[in-house]
Amino acid sequence: MNALMPSATAPLFALAEPFAPLFDPFGFGRAAADYWRDSVERSILYWDVMRQRGNEYLEHIEKTRPTVLGFDTDIVMEGETLPRPVNYELLRVHPPEGVETDELARPFVVVDPRAGHGPGIGGFKPDSEIGIALRAGHPCYFIAFMPYPVPGQRVEDVVEAEVTFLRHVAELHPDSEKPMVVGNCQAGWQIMMAAALEPELFGPILIAGAPLSYWAGERGKAPMRYTGGMTGGSWATHMLSDMGDGLFDGAWLVQNFERLNPANTWWDKQYNLYAHVDTEADRYLQFERWWGGHVVLGGEEIQYIVDNLFVGNRLSTAQLVTSDGRRIDLRNVRSPVVVFCSQGDDITPPPQALGWVRDLYDGVDDIIANEQTIVYCVHDKTGHLGIFVSGSVSRKEHAEFTANMDYIDVLPPGLYETTVSKASERPDAELIERDYLLEFSTRDLDDLNQVVKHSPEDELRFATVARVSEINLGLYRQFLQPWIRAVSTPESARWMRKMHPNRMGYRLLSDRNPMMSSLPVMAESVRKHRHELGDDNIFRVYEDIGSSLISRSLDAWRVLRDRALEKAFLDLYGQPLLQSLVGLKGAVEGERQVPGSEPERRRFIQRRQQEVREQVAQGGAHEAVMRSVIFVLGGAPATDGRNFRRLQASRSELEPELRLEDFKHLMRDQFFILKQDREAALEAIPELLKGLDAKTIDGHIEHIEHVLAASGELSEHAAARFERIKALFGKARPATRRTARRSGGASGNSSAKTSPASGTSAKRGTRQSASEASRVEGQAQAAPKADAEPADAPAAKAQARTEAKPAAEAKPETKPEAKPETKSEAKSEAKSEAKSEAKPAADAKTEAKPEAKPEVETKPVAEAEPKAAQAATPASREGGNDAEKAPAATRRRSTGSPRGQRRKR
Repeated sequence: MNALMPSATAPLFALAEPFAPLFDPFGFGRAAADYWRDSVERSILYWDVMRQRGNEYLEHIEKTRPTVLGFDTDIVMEGETLPRPVNYELLRVHPPEGVETDELARPFVVVDPRAGHGPGIGGFKPDSEIGIALRAGHPCYFIAFMPYPVPGQRVEDVVEAEVTFLRHVAELHPDSEKPMVVGNCQAGWQIMMAAALEPELFGPILIAGAPLSYWAGERGKAPMRYTGGMTGGSWATHMLSDMGDGLFDGAWLVQNFERLNPANTWWDKQYNLYAHVDTEADRYLQFERWWGGHVVLGGEEIQYIVDNLFVGNRLSTAQLVTSDGRRIDLRNVRSPVVVFCSQGDDITPPPQALGWVRDLYDGVDDIIANEQTIVYCVHDKTGHLGIFVSGSVSRKEHAEFTANMDYIDVLPPGLYETTVSKASERPDAELIERDYLLEFSTRDLDDLNQVVKHSPEDELRFATVARVSEINLGLYRQFLQPWIRAVSTPESARWMRKMHPNRMGYRLLSDRNPMMSSLPVMAESVRKHRHELGDDNIFRVYEDIGSSLISRSLDAWRVLRDRALEKAFLDLYGQPLLQSLVGLKGAVEGERQVPGSEPERRRFIQRRQQEVREQVAQGGAHEAVMRSVIFVLGGAPATDGRNFRRLQASRSELEPELRLEDFKHLMRDQFFILKQDREAALEAIPELLKGLDAKTIDGHIEHIEHVLAASGELSEHAAARFERIKALFGKARPATRRTARRSGGASGNSSAKTSPASGTSAKRGTRQSASEASRVEGQAQAAPKADAEPADAPAAKAQARTEAKPAAEAKPETKPEAKPETKSEAKSEAKSEAKSEAKPAADAKTEAKPEAKPEVETKPVAEAEPKAAQAATPASREGGNDAEKAPAATRRRSTGSPRGQRRKR
């Protein structure tokens, strides 16, 4: 207001202000005057911000390497120097002051999308993908690009350049794990193509808002997928490239994005700046510098993208083949893939981000047999750019992905859904070290279909579009292309780009427009004498209501437009006649076959399963511990990074030299074994622990308990599984060998009587050796059994010690008692016990002992270990019950005087 009014009138207003209530008792006049003054000032400031936007745009596009990256960088490798030159380059990102990185940590490589905008959005601000990784101590690299492509540049050339960049990063960090690669939007599918061609170079892959299955989508949403059909295919893209003299202006892509949400493009974004011009100017200018930094794509590049991806959908169906004959099959990707998408994304909705899994795999078993780990996270509401730009998303989801990437790297193959919850809102908050918790839950294709919402009828319609596109493109090349190329020149192409409506808006509102010359002076005066208006002003409230009505009206128009577009598409391309004319059947039976259901794929899975069966009993303690942890956690509804951190700590204690890559293979192998034949895998655990002493075995149990305790109390199902694991480990405990002295030449086997606890523990610790069983030709002696006698009754046990070492031995505590007086008494005792315990021995697991005539020595009697008794297996408990059900005479014999019973016998 002061910019439009002489300052000499200010005292007059000051004198009149005390009398204002007399003439305006309700304050409407004063509110109106204040609102008028504030609206004028905001208008001047708004247009000045738009002028600054135009100046920054012109300055930005005139740079050789324009970027909005918010960190200092150095050029490590230039794509123009490669054998197949491209306009990409590899940058090393320097951490900000006060942040240090570890050169031995896993390197992070962020690839920005080249979808009409310039590079830098992945490191746009401190709370970004790069900022989070730097603060976590990872060395970071950034793959950027320049505004104009190299002549003749193709998509395959860019993919090969990215492979070269990653190979160079791995050479710079030879002692680190494979680099994690982050691909945003368009860069996501490009990175997946590179990983399918060179899978050994990649560590975990995070694709954020990346469309991989372009035909997928839910009706009523994602109207952009209908664009190709409503324009008749890809011929229009080819025509724009020809008019651009072989170059395609990225401003056309940006315009398509803006049309998706006219309320935000035409009103909300601009009104938000106008309403909060005092605080929103800097943020608005920073974002517009990237949004308006349009780049140019090569004609061959954009045509390849539209024909093979947008219209043809060949990437997610393994139909792409490179110029040198290599098939691009996403099933070749060996690294874990994390798919991050959002329900609020109208550019890449969740079905397009996840539909490729259903396109390639017939079921989760197919994913597992292919040794792929796929993790997906669906955000509730953030938009497309918010997935990789929003500060709140970076601090939450991206921070957790970064912190748990090693855990994701060792996850067993399968399909998982991950959720991020706030630690303070969980009942086990005291067990969580970070602000948020990342949990992983196993899923199958039925769960995934709830997100993808696959429709065979719609897939047939899009297949029809692909055929129509090929026909129209052929007609265009035959009749129109020669004429358009004849009249297109580099100069006409340059003027066409300049005159694009999106570019003109920036140029007109800049200092190059003479009509804007007085605006900076007026804006500076307003800023010096600014009169901000409070939100309680009645006219300001009416302004917000009016803005809301305009925004809702534009939204309503968008809904009507999208519904009409969808109906027209479904009606047109759903006609059986059109489908027949283009060579497709007009029925659902013509649905494309899933690549995973091919016969050769089935044979591959069968071979893989046979290989796994042969590895069930191979390995040692590490395999047993990992197999046990996977089995127990398989009974829990979800797992999280706390288990991995505890498991890592245990790994460093058990085997400090074991690399993460080896740890990953160990975990995956044991998962496959459990998946293939769980019962056989569990029964082989005692064999894997064979040769270890009881102390070592107990230490392994403690490690497993430590890992499982990370997530709090186990569920009932998981706890039952853990009890079974403890019982299997108990079977592997060795027993101390005890023998009775015999005279020379005497032969026979000694049997022992134990208390119930000691018998159960010893029974659990015995295992028959197959090799010894063959040598003794079927003669075996029963493992120690539980006899029903008082807990405080003395017990005696004698075990023959022969030249052949038993397969497993019990380890009870010993106490000297009840020693036979003569050799004949010892022999009589052995025979009587063998008869009385024949039936229980048949039910229990036996230990083969060869007939021999060793010199036998008597050793102290064993007492049960309470801890071993508690961990008895169900089989051993059943054996104990069989012993209790033995004939009464047998029980009386065991409870009477040992020597008297023997003499009577």
